[in-house]
Amino acid sequence: MSLAVAIQMDPIAGINIDADSTFVLALEAQARGHLLYHYGPKNLTFRNGRLYARAEPLKVQRERGNHYTLGPSELIDLAGVDVVLMRQDPPFDMAYITATHLLERIHPQTLVVNDPASVRNAPEKLFVTQFPELMPPTLITSDRREIDAFRDEHKDIIVKPLFGNGGAGVFRIREGDENLGSLLEMFASISREPLMIQRYIPEVRQGDKRVILIDGEPAGAVLRVPATGEARANLHVGGKAVKTSLTAREREICTAIGPSLRAQGLIFVGIDVIGDYITEINVTSPTGLQEINRFDEVKLEARIWDAIEAKLDRR
Repeated sequence: MSLAVAIQMDPIAGINIDADSTFVLALEAQARGHLLYHYGPKNLTFRNGRLYARAEPLKVQRERGNHYTLGPSELIDLAGVDVVLMRQDPPFDMAYITATHLLERIHPQTLVVNDPASVRNAPEKLFVTQFPELMPPTLITSDRREIDAFRDEHKDIIVKPLFGNGGAGVFRIREGDENLGSLLEMFASISREPLMIQRYIPEVRQGDKRVILIDGEPAGAVLRVPATGEARANLHVGGKAVKTSLTAREREICTAIGPSLRAQGLIFVGIDVIGDYITEINVTSPTGLQEINRFDEVKLEARIWDAIEAKLDRR
């Protein structure tokens, strides 16, 4: 079947076609004969009970410097398309939350992937707290006394903003580090949000594993190994992608969270696992497809589209 697919994303001109997961999702949709539209969240308009997007017809090809073609922009009624892929990157701020509210006006008559209400209710670092038995020791607070007590207990800690992404603002604070006070003051000066503090997991030196789940089932993984002198394993801050497979503990984690993901309409999810612990559940715009595809000689974007089309068929 041929579908009309609107992709809500950041400007396509700036993506890395060798790493971007949205790009291969678009390639696969196009190969299946689906009609593509591209628009940004700022191009949404809600008027008289209808949700519109000023969108451009999109064609994609794997050619560096010439990876996309956009047609003339037009105002499309999103109730008239079959699928909306919500794929813009965080930060998970009020603009992001507003977009989820607007997309709720058309879902599920138009299938939004991932379910916008579930995306809004499942920010990566908070959603994972539904599974405390799978997490490392964790504190969420703005209370300096609680943070000091947590560091006194665990000695070596990670401090990070609740709604950041891509490793931005993530700090390792060791026992005796005198920068903690200044760091907390800096965070307080730019945001009223509490922070997430976790016990440092030494196994991160061997890598932070991104596991992809499709409709609640594990589909593949890639190990991201931090660069020397770096506490973060994110690829865009110098982490190295390494071929890997799932351990028994990681399969146990996936089994525990899979039914909840499926029930909430979270078709494409990426979780982060360090050692024996899950640290984040990424539902906004997960990445990792292309790295896993290359290592495992698979095509995960095809499995995602199979899941989307199956959901449409069931409806």
